[in-house]
Order: sequence, then structure tokens, then C-alpha cells
Amino acid sequence: MKPVLDVTAVSMNFGGLRALNEVQLEVHSGEIVALIGPNGAGKTTFFNCITSIYEPTEGEVWFTPRNGARTKVNGLKPNLVTELGMARTFQNIRLFKNMSVLENVMIARHCRTKTGIWGALLRSPAVLREEKEIVDRSYELLKYMGLHKFYKELACNLPYGAQRRLEIARALATEPTLLLLDEPAAGMNPQETETLKHLVFKIRDEMDMAILLIEHDMSMVMSLSERIYVMEYGCLIASGTPSEISSDPRVIKAYLGEEAHA
Repeated sequence: MKPVLDVTAVSMNFGGLRALNEVQLEVHSGEIVALIGPNGAGKTTFFNCITSIYEPTEGEVWFTPRNGARTKVNGLKPNLVTELGMARTFQNIRLFKNMSVLENVMIARHCRTKTGIWGALLRSPAVLREEKEIVDRSYELLKYMGLHKFYKELACNLPYGAQRRLEIARALATEPTLLLLDEPAAGMNPQETETLKHLVFKIRDEMDMAILLIEHDMSMVMSLSERIYVMEYGCLIASGTPSEISSDPRVIKAYLGEEAHA
């Protein structure tokens, strides 16, 4: 079976700085895969490369959406990558804070709408139906994420954990095949983290979605992930199952700064 995401020898240079060095990674349909590493390892830069915010200096990024048409992502505009079926959240929350909770999700439906400028101006029955569908689907997603009671609230008024869930709801509104989560549990308390963990499982199982996440909460990573990739200084230093990674001397050294002792 083709992987949903197939990254081959991706490198990224910023001037004389090698931020990524020949990174290789695969995510298959229905998998939850984690990408971990110390701060500054290049994890978010990697996300930016696979979503075409950055164009890699070297290497290839291939993505296979639900229709099975394997597509090279390199050089595509980020909005086209989203249309293909790749959606992400961000390390620092990027909501439209002065828009309502519902409007934040509705705006993400733009990539799945057919109405053009003339349809919007003429307000045809088809346009009105599509607008209703956008509202209904957005509200359904808020309900799915446990946020429907706040649909009229400004996004900036939500508690921190709820803002994180709203960002995930917005990503889901694009109908992705692959969901990329950049430190989704950052800043959450233990109860919010546990709720998020069950939510990630629910999204994978009920929406038939592959998930790739960056996360520093190792308890969450070990309990969620089927496979883990580990980065340090822009290079992959290990990959494997949670049990393999937790006992890998290279991983222990990267996190603790010393060799593991028997």
C-alpha cells in the first residue's frame, strides 16, 4: 500500500545553515505517527516543508490523497496542498481571534466550496444551499470537538485548551486525509491533555485519517503513537515503535545529554 505521506531525503538550507539534512519519513493510512526531538531539532521546519510553506532545498515530498492520485508536493502553493487533503495546526495558536468560534471553522471550508464571485453576487439557490451546508458542517465539527456551546463567542475569549481544540476543528473542516498537529498539548494541564489524547484516537478511528504529530509530552507520545521518528540538529537519529524508541541510547543521549548506562 502506498504511504499517504512519503518524504525522501528532504534537506532545507537557510543561507549557510542546514536546518534539515536528508530527512526520510513515511505515514500510512490510519496511522498515528509522532515526530519528536529537542527544541531546535527542525521539527516545525519539517512541517513547513511538507506543507509547502517552505520549498525544500533538496529531496521530494509525495502525498497520496483519498482518490489515490500520488502527487509531488514540492513547488505547490500551500492552498493547493490543503485542497489535496493535508491540514495542520500550529505550534503557536493561529486563530482569527476577533471572529466567532463558528466563523473560524466556516472560513476553513473555503477550499471545499464551488461558489465563484458571480455566484456570490447573484445569490443563486445553489449558493444559498452551499452557505447553509457550510454553517451546518462547521457546527457539526464544533459539536464533535465539544465546542458547540461557544459557537457565538469570539475565539479570543475561549480558554487556552478550547482554543487548541478549535484550531483542530478548523483543520478538520478542510476534510483532510492527513492531519498534522504541531505540539497540540503545549500549555495544557493533565486533564486537558488526557482529553486531547482520546480525541486524537477518535478522529483517527471515526474519520479514517492519518495523523502526524510533533509533541514534547512523552507520556502522550508513547501512548498515542504506533511509530515514532526522532530528530536532532535537523537529522533523523532513530525511528521505531514506542518501546524501541524509549530504550534507544541515541534518543536517551539526545534528551539527557549523556550516554545511557546499563
